[in-house]
Amino acid sequence: MTTQNKSIERRHANARMSQVVATADTVYLAGQVASGDARGASVAEQTREILGNIDAYLAEMGTDKSNLLQAQIWITDMANFAEMNEIWDAWVDPEAKPVRACVQAILAAPDLKVEIMVTAAR
Repeated sequence: MTTQNKSIERRHANARMSQVVATADTVYLAGQVASGDARGASVAEQTREILGNIDAYLAEMGTDKSNLLQAQIWITDMANFAEMNEIWDAWVDPEAKPVRACVQAILAAPDLKVEIMVTAAR
């Protein structure tokens, strides 16, 4: 579902939220989590799937990870911080690293280990 209000575009909306909200200059993604077979998988596998989903949403909006401005990461166990960072570091554009925060949190379901939310320029 795509809706527009003035200069705000909302995509992939359900009764509660949109997965993507964009203005002329900025794209905001909701927190992305693993789905399907990746749920319950390792932190590395979940992170890999999430970053792939982020790539797809950004491409749909006409941008990419080289335009990332900010990343917020929630991880259920900081013992897995290095494992998540290994996948992140291989994915992120080395010339365009966003500001980033990573905190430990309890996520919405027990089989989720990582959630990532990003903002990018268009």
